[in-house]
Amino acid sequence: MDEKLKNSIIPIPEKTRKKILEEIEKDARDTTKTTDVDKSGNVNLSFGGDTRLDKFIKYQKKYPDSKIDVALDTLGYEKNFTNRFLYTRAATANSLVKKDNREQFSNQLLSYGSVALFIFLPFFTLFLKLFYIRRKYTYVDHLIFVFHVQTVFFMLFSIYLLLEIFGANPALWIFTILFLVYLFIAMKKFYRQGYFKTFFKFVLLNLSYITVAIIGITFVFLISFAMY
Repeated sequence: MDEKLKNSIIPIPEKTRKKILEEIEKDARDTTKTTDVDKSGNVNLSFGGDTRLDKFIKYQKKYPDSKIDVALDTLGYEKNFTNRFLYTRAATANSLVKKDNREQFSNQLLSYGSVALFIFLPFFTLFLKLFYIRRKYTYVDHLIFVFHVQTVFFMLFSIYLLLEIFGANPALWIFTILFLVYLFIAMKKFYRQGYFKTFFKFVLLNLSYITVAIIGITFVFLISFAMY
């Protein structure tokens, strides 16, 4: 830290600093691990109740105009890149308690998710290549099949969204079952195997894809949160 920056930071009296720390620690201990929603629709975020990020969130919420260096000094953390980054994410987390900001973040998450879905298509194709390794199909053949399946998925998803926009309140499980039935029939007709083999590979394929999807969703959420 240079001399000019040092002089710009107003020192906090030790008694005040201890009082702030006690309040932050008390708030962190009292915070449950669940996410609460108040009557106005705002969310009280928690990442475990007593984590470093929780303390940053509590401090930033109470002192929104505090500079990062002052906040880290008060909370007793080093002024390194990690702590500075986490403190900026604490400010982001506090902004997400507002419903409008959450909707904006959800739109950004959906946008990144759509891109990630196409990025993960080659992995889905690799699973098919592995499960049908004895069949004489090239990687491109499997990829074309995946694109057809993905097209149907987006068509069903679009219909679901349109019905929801017009207030029809469609049941998501119906569209999920429709897609799974289509996927099973498509695998049966394209790869021309028996019902038992197709069902077995159908289950394996879905389990594999769910695993990759969970990893992908987590990755997309972290990237979205970091860049919001």
